[in-house]
Amino acid sequence: MNTNTKTWNIWEIIAIKYLQKKSYKILDTNFKFWRFWEVDIIASFENKVIFIEVKYRNNTNFWFPEEAITKTKLRKCKKTIDFYLLKNQYDFENIRFDVITILKWKKSYKIKHYKNIEI
Repeated sequence: MNTNTKTWNIWEIIAIKYLQKKSYKILDTNFKFWRFWEVDIIASFENKVIFIEVKYRNNTNFWFPEEAITKTKLRKCKKTIDFYLLKNQYDFENIRFDVITILKWKKSYKIKHYKNIEI
């Protein structure tokens, strides 16, 4: 895990704990590729490298966290994923892109894990 990065937000920590409870191994966090995009969490699970975007909202007055995943953001994220795979010599066939949304719900949180999102 990238311990030099201090940009974690509370919702990324919540997502990491959620993933670890599900037996995901955290490989890296807040991986940036130049000006394109940042991948919040990179994990491994069942022989796959999984790139995970985390979206959080306090409320749904304006939009749900899922609505923040736009085509433009996905395109930029794909460039970052491609760079990460080349840099670390991972197989392009054994990857997955997931989104974890966290919605503040009363005094707790609602977490949804969307797996294998097409990018």
